[in-house]
Amino acid sequence: MPKLADYKTDAKSWWCPGCGDFGVLAALQKALVNLGKEPHEVALVAGIGCSGKIGNYINCYNFHVVHGRALPTALGIKLANRNLTVLAAGGDGDGYAIGMGHFLHAVRRNPDITYIVMDNHVYGLTKGQTSPTSDLGFKTKSQPAGNIERPVKPLELAIAAGATFVAQGFSGDVKQLTALIEAGIRHKGFALINAISPCVTFNKLNTYDFYRESLVAVDEIEGYDRTDRAGALKTLIEHDDLVTGLIFQSDEPPFESNLPGFRDEPIAAQELQLPLEALERIAAAMR
Repeated sequence: MPKLADYKTDAKSWWCPGCGDFGVLAALQKALVNLGKEPHEVALVAGIGCSGKIGNYINCYNFHVVHGRALPTALGIKLANRNLTVLAAGGDGDGYAIGMGHFLHAVRRNPDITYIVMDNHVYGLTKGQTSPTSDLGFKTKSQPAGNIERPVKPLELAIAAGATFVAQGFSGDVKQLTALIEAGIRHKGFALINAISPCVTFNKLNTYDFYRESLVAVDEIEGYDRTDRAGALKTLIEHDDLVTGLIFQSDEPPFESNLPGFRDEPIAAQELQLPLEALERIAAAMR
C-alpha cells in the first residue's frame, strides 16, 4: 500500500503562503493513498498558471502542457493506457477561458478522467487580472473600474452539457475535498471537481472567511437528489453556485467503452509491429 510520503517530491513550492492550492494538493495526495493507487499507476496533466505547478509537487507521471490543453492531452494518455488513473488539473483561467472548448467536449465525450479545477476567480500567476469566473464588479488590474462581464458558471455548464459527475469542494475543508476526489476517481466517466481555492494575494473579495460564511453543503439540503439533473441545476441557480459536495452523478458508459474496436488491452501494452506479409499486402493495395 502506498504511503503519503510516496506522493511527495523535493520540489520547493513557490505558491504564496496561505494559497488554497496547498489544500487541493493535500487532498489529492490523501485521496490517492486512500484509494491504494501507486505513483506509477497515476498520470497527472497540469495546465498553465499557479495551479499548473501542482504536478511538480506530486510524485507520479506528470505532463505540463500549454495553456488550456490539459484535457485533450489527458484523453490521449487515457486512450494509450486505459489502466492508468488519469487526472487533469488547472485553474479557472486555464480551464474555463482558453480551455473552454476542450472542457465542453470532454464533458460530452465522458472519458474516464478526473478534472480538478482550482478556482480562485482571478488570474494569479500574471499578477491579478479578471478571470472567467470573476464576480461582476470585481476590480482588477485589467478592469480597474470593475468587471462588467457575467462570470462563467462551470458547474451549471457541465450539468447542462450532460456531465456524469459534478462536484465542488473547498480547499479550506480538506477532509471533504479528499472524499470528493476519491469519488471522482472511482467514477467511471468524466468527473469535474471544481475546487474553490482562494487567492490570498490578488483576490480580497472571495476569501476563506467569505466562503466559510457563504457555502452550503448539498448534503444539508433537505430532500436533495444528486441524480436529478434538473434539480441540481435549480439548486445551483438558487444558491448562486455557492454549494459544496457531490452535486450530480449518473451512470453512463465512458468514452473508451463506446469506441469501436478499442480493445481492453492498453495500446501501450499491445504489439503494434505488423508482420512483413501484412505490410506487403498494404503496399500492394496502394499501387
